[in-house]
Order: sequence, then C-alpha cells, then structure tokens
Amino acid sequence: MQFDEKFLQEMGLSAMPEDEKQKFLAYIQEELEVRIGERISRGLTEVQLNEFDMINDINEARKWLEKNRPDYREIVNRTIEEMKEEIRAHRSVLIGGRQ
Repeated sequence: MQFDEKFLQEMGLSAMPEDEKQKFLAYIQEELEVRIGERISRGLTEVQLNEFDMINDINEARKWLEKNRPDYREIVNRTIEEMKEEIRAHRSVLIGGRQ
C-alpha cells in the first residue's frame, strides 16, 4: 500500500496542513508496521520469531510467511482497513477542524 498524497485524498485529508502531511504519512507507515508485526507474531513460537528475524530479503520473508503464517495477507488487509477507519473517525481533528 502506498502512503502518499493519493492516500490522504482517499482519507479526506487533503486539507491537512502541508507541514503535517509527511509526518503523518511516516507515522501511519510506522504504526501499521508495528500493529501488523504484533498480530502476525501472535501464535508463533520463539524459534519461529527468531527465524523470521534472521530474514533480510523481502521475497524470502513472504515465502516464510506463506509457509508459517498463511493468513498473513488477511492480517495485513484487516489491519490496514482498521487503520483507515480510525483515520476517518478522526479526520476533522487531523485536518485541524477544517472541512
């Protein structure tokens, strides 16, 4: 998923102050990584977590997840949708009360 101006428009945040947009996009990316990581790691053993931590290649990580956590795509999609709902619910605050 791309977190850019198009994403902000989709979320109704085009009116967000320009100086806040990049900070917000970076925050969203980081927060999603944390939430997704926490959810994917639930149910994995310590050995599996250590094994996954050793992977440095994105393609290898995907293969590993497909094998060890086949529902990871569902987790990713669900987490992104939940984040979008949170953003929509707080849209007026995020754009500084502007509509």
